[in-house]
Amino acid sequence: MEDCRNRITRQVHADATNFADGITKEDAYEQLLMLAEGLFTGQRNWVCNLSNTASLLWHAYKSLPSPSNAVNWAGFYVLDPASSSPQLILGPFQGKVACQTIPFGRGVCGTAAQSQATQLVADVESFPGHIACDGDSKSEIVVPIVVDRAGNGSPEVVAIIDVDCADLNGFDEVDKKHLEQLAQLLARSCDW
Repeated sequence: MEDCRNRITRQVHADATNFADGITKEDAYEQLLMLAEGLFTGQRNWVCNLSNTASLLWHAYKSLPSPSNAVNWAGFYVLDPASSSPQLILGPFQGKVACQTIPFGRGVCGTAAQSQATQLVADVESFPGHIACDGDSKSEIVVPIVVDRAGNGSPEVVAIIDVDCADLNGFDEVDKKHLEQLAQLLARSCDW
């Protein structure tokens, strides 16, 4: 694995987004995490790292069987430093154009940001206050990226991972577990 990371960091190549046919969801996530870690080595810029991660997520989901291959949006919202009240602003993503800002506490993304807890939503229509950026989205998972930037034991949300699926029940505990691992990797690998 170390040799693979070294190859990835020496030369980033588009082939990093190739996932084998018939790969399991667990193996796709493990590959994604390994590739992300390799890409982040020596690179702490959050825009760069989130951009590559959005691409990795998109290609991983598209390599999997249903419902994962029905993912229609994968990306990030980041803490908006220009806002006077806590809100998220659109970050790097793959998919259709999206809502530009989301206040903390509003919709699935805002709820994840405010609560600092993963939101696993089987049917977005049943989520109170759901924001329908894309009417094709039927299910969603949102994972907060939490960092203690002040170093005082008071963690704050700096971004969220947001993935939408055009199928109901598009995500499960496997997705939750691995996306939370990805959030932890991004939290420690970027200068927020």
